[in-house]
Amino acid sequence: MSGFEIVLITFAIIILMILAASVKIVPQAYAYVVERLGGYQATWDVGIHIKMPVIDRIAKRVLLKEQVVDFAPQPVITKDNVTMKIDTVVFYQITDPKLYAYGVDNPLMAIENLTATTLRNIIGDLELDETLTSREIINTKMRVTLDVATDPWGIKVTRVELKNIIPPAAIQDAMEKQMKAERERRESILIAEGEKRSAVLVAEGKKEAAILEAEGEKESAILRAEAKKEATIRESEGQAEAIIKVQKANADGIRFLNESAPQASVIQLKSLDAFAKAADGKATKIIIPSEIQGLAGMAKSLTEVLKDE
Repeated sequence: MSGFEIVLITFAIIILMILAASVKIVPQAYAYVVERLGGYQATWDVGIHIKMPVIDRIAKRVLLKEQVVDFAPQPVITKDNVTMKIDTVVFYQITDPKLYAYGVDNPLMAIENLTATTLRNIIGDLELDETLTSREIINTKMRVTLDVATDPWGIKVTRVELKNIIPPAAIQDAMEKQMKAERERRESILIAEGEKRSAVLVAEGKKEAAILEAEGEKESAILRAEAKKEATIRESEGQAEAIIKVQKANADGIRFLNESAPQASVIQLKSLDAFAKAADGKATKIIIPSEIQGLAGMAKSLTEVLKDE
């Protein structure tokens, strides 16, 4: 093989190597910023691309995925002059590779410094208690501020989170004592409410027992009254029946006397007998009608005649 052929083959190999190096494949979730002769030429998306040898170069490979960066704790001062440390976590995504490549030098450092200053400005308007209880508000304010500031850099801040809030040791001790006192207060309230509820239940139980007892006594009294009433009614009915029988007997006797047509002397003797029974040896004075007195004298005379015989 002659020297010319070797040179030709070598030249062909170099050309093939240059052409192979000029073919670029952009993977998924990436973008390439291409410069030509030192100036911005194009932004390559996913796929196969060919650059001009020597005059074109890939200036920056940009990751388009959402990324997260955790910044070191930053000292901040609250409105009530309490110094604390807060570390933040920022989620961001590159939306414009060209602006990201040419907008700012060292974008991560820029975001970190911007985050620190924004955090100090927001915390400076809040007191300690508000800082500890307003994380969501602080996160939202920081996200809006950072998103507006990083927009010219081709960066979109999607989320900002306060990872840790570290107050001074003295403040932590005071907060622990406060929380302990609060827990003891809640415990005392729960115990008092339990005792109150127990007392209420006991009182309600006694009240219900008294009501049931009163209702029982009432029902018992009603039953006794009804029994007594029924006994009285039965006794009255018995007395009425006895009176009816007596009156009936009297009526039968009178009717018998009327039917037998007794003589006047017999009636007078019966009257005298009735007066004697009325006296019953207890009366000291008895007034006897004159008709009966005459009959009594006649009866005495008859008795004396019978004795003489």
